[in-house]
Amino acid sequence: MSEGKKTQSDILAKMGIEQLNPMQVKAQEVIQKSTDVVLLSPTGTGKTLAFLLPIIDRLDPKASGIQTLILVPSRELAIQIETVFREMGTGYKANAVYGGRAGNKDKNEMKHEPAVLIGTPGRVADHLRRERWSPESIKTLVLDEFDKSLEIGFEEEMKEIMLELSSLSLKVLTSATQKVKVPDFVRLNNPTVLNYLEEGVPQLEVKLVEAGTRDKMEAIVSVLSYMGNEPGIIFCNFKDTISEVSEYLDDYGISHGCFFGGMEQKDRERVLIKFRNGTHHVIVATDLAARGLDIPELKFIIHHQLPNRPDEFIHRNGRTARMNSEGTAYVLHWKAEELPKYVGKLPLADLSASHEIHPSSWSTLFISGGRKDKISKGDIAGLFLKQGKLNKDELGTIELKQDCAFVAVPKSKTHEL
Repeated sequence: MSEGKKTQSDILAKMGIEQLNPMQVKAQEVIQKSTDVVLLSPTGTGKTLAFLLPIIDRLDPKASGIQTLILVPSRELAIQIETVFREMGTGYKANAVYGGRAGNKDKNEMKHEPAVLIGTPGRVADHLRRERWSPESIKTLVLDEFDKSLEIGFEEEMKEIMLELSSLSLKVLTSATQKVKVPDFVRLNNPTVLNYLEEGVPQLEVKLVEAGTRDKMEAIVSVLSYMGNEPGIIFCNFKDTISEVSEYLDDYGISHGCFFGGMEQKDRERVLIKFRNGTHHVIVATDLAARGLDIPELKFIIHHQLPNRPDEFIHRNGRTARMNSEGTAYVLHWKAEELPKYVGKLPLADLSASHEIHPSSWSTLFISGGRKDKISKGDIAGLFLKQGKLNKDELGTIELKQDCAFVAVPKSKTHEL
């Protein structure tokens, strides 16, 4: 660790957060004085910050080796937590490891072991078998979205990892649902349970949109026209349906990205980057995007197809109306379809006040250099402002990765850069 220990005030100021929400305050208080904690809170309520802040307080700047292990169900969630941790500017090192990228890349990045290791159970277990790091120094374990990890088949890997962690003094489990039993191998001992699930998402509205055709394509465009250029996600159940919706949106000139499990990891990451910086206003996705993604506030989501299970319906809806913001979930319904009972009786949406959908004015540029090349966001901003002659308001979001960077600039200026 290269810097002095940062106070929580320093961290929150750096992240532009004025104050924590009640769940985060209570979670911090409980995690600081407990050995086993289960945190249940809806998607989008800030669980990542809720467990990272008290865990950072427990890190020892003089210690070597990995002190905290955070297991997550998806690559995207691993990347998101790593990004949040780096934004906190603590001076501690964190690394994310996950499937879909070369193991040697993990090995090179972890030549100097981080204080915090974040990863999917499969990749973490693989490194453990290869003895690429020692589990003996780990004092804190977080099983983030532990129910999802169990659901998608990581139980054996989680069990294998847990058996190697002999020095734990704190275990934190988080979930956005209460339905899954905690396995015995986690060895919870009189855990403190914080349950914020019933608080729900009070500013979420769920409305019905009657579709005139079986494919519901016109209904999608009606909702998008009503929302204007607000950010949102269209949920589908199948990859083939995503392709059909995407082609239809292309015909209307609506800028969007697609997000599903069969995509290459780098392509999935780039879809999210373009969504965050405004190049895309809409993502067409499977339930892979229902939770654990680092994306901005959404004004709406569209259920083009409804999920089979009610808890996935809840997770999808949780992508909008997060924290204290408002949002609407639109359920598209064709007359010959039977709505699942879990949907209940919904008010009909009034989409009469439509707006023109404008193509995005932003474009995303790729830079083949990142943190490992000692490049900073300031370096990139300086390059575009001075040599690229952009005004400050013409320089959009800069995302800096380990080996590359992405910059949003006005489409009208791309030919000059």
